[in-house]
Amino acid sequence: PPIEGLPGARPFTNETNFDELRARPARQAVIGGGPIGCELGQAFGRLGVQVTLLEALPRLLDKEDEEVAALVRAQLESEGVRVVTGARVRRAAREGALTRLELETGEAIEAEAVLVAAGRRPNVEGLGLEAAGVAFDGGGVKVDARLRTSQPHIYAAGDVVGGYQFTHLADHHARTVVRNVLVPWVKARIDTSVLPWCTYTSPEVARVGLSEAEARRQGVAHEVWRQPMSEVDRAVLESEERGFAKVLTAAGSDTILGVTLVAERAGEVIHEFAVAMKAGMGLKALSATIHAYPTFAEVARKAADRYQRSRLTPRTRRLFAWLYRRGRPAS
Repeated sequence: PPIEGLPGARPFTNETNFDELRARPARQAVIGGGPIGCELGQAFGRLGVQVTLLEALPRLLDKEDEEVAALVRAQLESEGVRVVTGARVRRAAREGALTRLELETGEAIEAEAVLVAAGRRPNVEGLGLEAAGVAFDGGGVKVDARLRTSQPHIYAAGDVVGGYQFTHLADHHARTVVRNVLVPWVKARIDTSVLPWCTYTSPEVARVGLSEAEARRQGVAHEVWRQPMSEVDRAVLESEERGFAKVLTAAGSDTILGVTLVAERAGEVIHEFAVAMKAGMGLKALSATIHAYPTFAEVARKAADRYQRSRLTPRTRRLFAWLYRRGRPAS
């Protein structure tokens, strides 16, 4: 980020942090409250480092729903991480073994190490793309749905094309490029409509499809089905009841529009929903699928059961009650 004096303060990134930080610092300032900032801030806090997490926006994890960000913040703070939102860093200066960060509010933060986790930009400088006639801009190399650049015989894959920056998506890009090069007469296309991702805090935050906030912004008619982890027996058994599953369905339907999971192992469980969405399965099918007991994956069936129970109208309930009474033997 364009912070005065920051390059001279020798900050770390999520890559150089592991290669160049040779000893545990007493204090670490983390600039950026997105996934990387939250993940590494929590990790260093658990290693005994006094961590201050600085986020310029009003909350952490701005791409997730507010209740998700609030839960993660509460967890970080309960572990001793100081979280400061609305914190814009104005100036950085190295003073001996310390780096001093001055905020626009006038507060100064001192730390032995500074981690910058404020986002990433595609690195396209020095590649000679202009000479090759490959179109690009500040967002990365321009590609079509088949990952072809403006020069059809040149492909681009991974973070350099902009958009979602996930290792698993880069892997999908690579597989698509290889297929399109080797089997050019049947071009494969990139489809990110069902793209799961996970923030590896504790608890983890995993999502696929629309969030509730996105559905509202886009004017998508939807219903929400919540399942707290405190009602999932395996989570209770493991003392990991924090969190919930939130499933969005199309209004009046069991079609899954998106799922947010905040829980330990959320990154594992989210794939059940991703496969269901990819295959066109709705909550009725998930509810009818037998799940091993006790497992964390039961949260999917329990969320689906909530949808099923909602279909029991008062008239239907009365009908079932009558059938039950009628079927009981006379006493």
